[in-house]
Amino acid sequence: MSESPSSSRAAFVLAFAVLYIVWGSTYLAIRVSVATIPPFGMAAVRFLIAGGLLLGFLLARGGPRPTGRQWVINTVIGAFLLLGGNGLVVWAEQFIASSVVALLLGATPLFFVLTEWAWPGGSRPQASTFAVLLLGFAGVAWLAAPWEGEANGGYPPIAMLALLGACIFWSIGSIYSRHAKHGADPFTASALQMIGGGAVIGVVALLHGDFARVDLAAITTRSWVAFVYLIFIGSLAGFSAFVWLMKHCPPAKVATYAYVNPVVAVFLGWLMLDEPVTSRTLAASAVILTAVAIITVQKNRKTA
Repeated sequence: MSESPSSSRAAFVLAFAVLYIVWGSTYLAIRVSVATIPPFGMAAVRFLIAGGLLLGFLLARGGPRPTGRQWVINTVIGAFLLLGGNGLVVWAEQFIASSVVALLLGATPLFFVLTEWAWPGGSRPQASTFAVLLLGFAGVAWLAAPWEGEANGGYPPIAMLALLGACIFWSIGSIYSRHAKHGADPFTASALQMIGGGAVIGVVALLHGDFARVDLAAITTRSWVAFVYLIFIGSLAGFSAFVWLMKHCPPAKVATYAYVNPVVAVFLGWLMLDEPVTSRTLAASAVILTAVAIITVQKNRKTA
C-alpha cells in the first residue's frame, strides 16, 4: 500500500522517529521493570491502562463507540501482537540482557517474509530471497549459540525459543492487521488492541500466578519509573505510532524499525545497565541486520 496522500510528511517523520527511538528504549525499560514486577502481570496492567486512557480520550473527543466486530477482530490482533509478540519478550527479559533481546528481535522482518508467503494469496520468495533468509537465520543461530552452555556465554534455550516465538507471533499479528476489515480508525484500533491484548495477557498472568506474587513493598522506584514509561511512552506513543504506520505504509518500510531499535537498545543497555557487548554479539548482529537490510531493500523495490 502506498503512503496516504492525506498524511503529511511531518506526521510520517514523527511516527517513524517515535518507532525508532521509543521502541528501542522499551527493551531497557522492560528489563528494569521485570526486575521486581512479575512479567505477565506488568504487561497486562501496562496495556490495559494505556488502552483505556487512549480509548477514553477518543470517546471524550466525540469518537464513535467501537462495535462488537471491532472489539473481536482487534482483540485477536492484540493477542498476537501483545501476548505472543510482547508478552514472551517481557518474560524472556528476566533471563537475557535487553541488548541481546533487541538484537534477536531484529530478525523479525525475516519472519515477515515467511508469513507473507504463507498467507493466502502470498507469493513465493525468489531464490535470492531464500539465500538472504538463510544468512539471517544463520546470524540468529550464531547469536543464540545453542551449542554453548550458559556458563560459557550461552543463553537459556527456553528463553531464546520464546523470543523466536515472539518474532513469529508479531509477524502474524502485523500481517493480519493489514488484511482485517473492521472499519476502526488506526487510533481506535490501537486502543482496542491494547485493551483486548492486555486482557488476554491478564488471563495468562492469573494462570502464571503473577498477581498472587506481587509484593508492592518489594517493587523498586526504578521499576515503577520504567513501568510508567512503558505505559505512556512505549504504549501510548510507540504502539499507536506502529498501528498508524501499518495502515499508511508498506510493511517493509515499517519493518525498518527492526534494525534501528537494536542499535538504540544496545547503547542504552551498555550505558544504563552495564550490559556487556561481546565480539560474538556484534558479529552475529551484523549478519542479522545485513540480511534484514537486504530483505527490506528488495521489498521496497517491489512496492515502489
